[in-house]
Amino acid sequence: MTDPTPALFRPGLAAPGLAAPAEGSSAPVIVAIDGPAGSGKSSVSKASAARLGYGFLDTGAAYRALAWHALAHGADTSDATAVLEVFGDFDYAISLDTTDRWVRVGGVDVTTAIREPRVTDAVSGVARVAPVRQAVNQLFRRLVASAGLPGVVVEGRDITTVVFPDAPVRILLTAAPEVRAARRSAEMTDQDAAKVAAALHQRDAADSTVVDFLTAAPGVEVVDSTHLDFEQTVDAVLSVVDSTMGARDGR
Repeated sequence: MTDPTPALFRPGLAAPGLAAPAEGSSAPVIVAIDGPAGSGKSSVSKASAARLGYGFLDTGAAYRALAWHALAHGADTSDATAVLEVFGDFDYAISLDTTDRWVRVGGVDVTTAIREPRVTDAVSGVARVAPVRQAVNQLFRRLVASAGLPGVVVEGRDITTVVFPDAPVRILLTAAPEVRAARRSAEMTDQDAAKVAAALHQRDAADSTVVDFLTAAPGVEVVDSTHLDFEQTVDAVLSVVDSTMGARDGR
């Protein structure tokens, strides 16, 4: 029987354009960051990675890209069988560079398209399909392992508990619901604030049926940015990285 899983996602294969790590080379330091929608984890993680000289992996982009791919094929993203069918030819690639960000599906640059409201509305449907999550998690691990970087900041929903539970630095970045809603509304100035808040709440509720991203697992440090501005939040994250790595290295 032919394996329907795309080659990119099959165990043992490196992601396109990324060389396998050299034999004997040290594994990159992983900073795993989880958090709910509107917590600022993407922008904070990218800024933190830039200041550390690390790569940055936005794991949510993979699910957004798959949602875009499913919609492009006219698939019902609430139907797990339909999602698995389009997943069969999902050819995905992403940049880990903090300054040159891009996401591609096949030969199509979808960096901007995956942020469209219609894609956001469809993300939870594709992300809750268990075989998809398992395959995508394998991809994330290969991307990081083969990046050839001193470290990678990886952000998402279950990075600290499922994807990289043994990462030396694990952080839950959170904020009060009303603060998260206000921040997301400020980002999306072309949409009604009440609708943005409702959509954020709906996405949190849908995603929480798949993974608990509101509660810190044992060993995960919490950074609450409710009363912090952006730079203060980045500083708080870097403080956790410094103290955790310092303790690990005996500093």
